[in-house]
Amino acid sequence: METAQSQEQATTGPFTAFARFVLCGGGVGVASSFAVAGLGSWVPWALANALVTVGSTLLSTELHARFTFGAGGRVTWRQHAQSAGSAAAAYAVTCMAMLVLQQLTAAPGAVLEQVVYLSASALAGVARFAVLRLVVFARNRSQAAATFHGARPVHATVARTAAPAGSAALCQAA
Repeated sequence: METAQSQEQATTGPFTAFARFVLCGGGVGVASSFAVAGLGSWVPWALANALVTVGSTLLSTELHARFTFGAGGRVTWRQHAQSAGSAAAAYAVTCMAMLVLQQLTAAPGAVLEQVVYLSASALAGVARFAVLRLVVFARNRSQAAATFHGARPVHATVARTAAPAGSAALCQAA
């Protein structure tokens, strides 16, 4: 039997999901940009970006599973692996943006670096939303929707007379 929260999450529309994605992913992204900037002063920027990307991907995948896409519970290792693929693409986009910035400007300021990094992250984030919604968490959403929307009502009198003893336990187990 579904809870009210899982029914609400199963019916989450694309606009609500995108708003939640922006809130969760954007919050983690902004925090990540400061972490990359800070860590980048001690280690090469690409390494700092890689380390922060790994940590932020794990955190944001958990947040997206629980709040954005309503997958319920913790994320599976398979979903983490699939999510990591989109994060790797986002990492490549942010690295390329920063390399282009370095080629175009000899000594960019911290504000310009943040603008370029966050812009590249936003572009990659839109693509990541599509991948997470359509691939990584699509199965959970479609199964929940099928359970919620596809259930056909059965009249109680038919179920009592047609069902053999013990079938209620079988239905609940399935």
